[in-house]
Amino acid sequence: MSSTLFTPVTLGKLELKNRIVMAPLTRCRAMGNVPNALMKQYYSMRAAAGLIIAEGTSPSPNGLGYARQPGLYTREQISGWRDVTDGVHQAGGRIFVQLMHTGRVSHPANMQPGSRILAPSAIAAPGEMWTDASGMQPYPVPAEMTEKDIEDAIAEYAMGAKHAMDAGFDGIEVHAANGYLIDQFLNTATNRRADRWGGSIENRIRFAVEVARASAAAIGAEHVGMRISPYGVFNGTAADAEMDAMYALLMERLNEIGLAYIHVVDHSSMGAPEVSPALKAKIRTTFKGRYILSGGYDLLRANSDLDASKGDLVAFGRPFISNPDLVEKLKHGSALKEPDFNTFYTPGEKGYTDY
Repeated sequence: MSSTLFTPVTLGKLELKNRIVMAPLTRCRAMGNVPNALMKQYYSMRAAAGLIIAEGTSPSPNGLGYARQPGLYTREQISGWRDVTDGVHQAGGRIFVQLMHTGRVSHPANMQPGSRILAPSAIAAPGEMWTDASGMQPYPVPAEMTEKDIEDAIAEYAMGAKHAMDAGFDGIEVHAANGYLIDQFLNTATNRRADRWGGSIENRIRFAVEVARASAAAIGAEHVGMRISPYGVFNGTAADAEMDAMYALLMERLNEIGLAYIHVVDHSSMGAPEVSPALKAKIRTTFKGRYILSGGYDLLRANSDLDASKGDLVAFGRPFISNPDLVEKLKHGSALKEPDFNTFYTPGEKGYTDY
């Protein structure tokens, strides 16, 4: 059997010991939005991965969406994350952080006083979200972002990138997937703007490109990756007729900036719509950086797709939750433990550091 998954690979200027990526996983353990000792233990236990991408972390108070979601905009948060990255590095790992502004996918009960729920257009997300204060609550209608709001948000990502490096991360992943703020600009279901930030595909990709450009200018493009989810339907997004052309154009623009990687979400294994194989092939041939595959991979399929040059690295999500020793288990063909879905987002060590 092929063992490509366990071979080293370069990512930007980093040498990774294998091609296994721990996907960014929302775990809601940051009490008061500050990383803590429990999170240090959780990530350090998984440092055998070639690369850990830490959970969606807000670059600003306005970007907080979920209860107990970590941030990267205060000294206390930077210090908390520094303890986490020290732990991972001491265990021989590499770690990026995913910068995630949730945009309209938020609720005032999960945010700090004085913050605002912002989005490209004043359209509420469908459904409800959990709040620790009041249980499940419907999503409110967000404020449509002004030109200044957009400029401020781009600057917040760049500052978040600087804070990430101050906190000892090896780089950042710009979260442009899954219906959060950047994806809200990309998607016609959430972006109804008639200015330079909406309408044509050139306009809809502008926010993603400007965030990537500002982040790369702040910390160096070799430290920046981006996650995208074409054909995704999460958080009220929907595919449109220009989707393939839009992502192809986005790849060309990102090439001009020189990002380290693109991380493509395909959750068709979990019942989501399939990402067009033609689009995945187009992204693979167009984008000049590394390509991280993701979506329900096991060892056999991971090695098969790497050997077929469909990507350079493979992200594993849920298997890492219940198998901190996933790398060793994959290497030796050991059985994997199943995760406890009831503890995915609950506070405390149960279902987090006790597997």
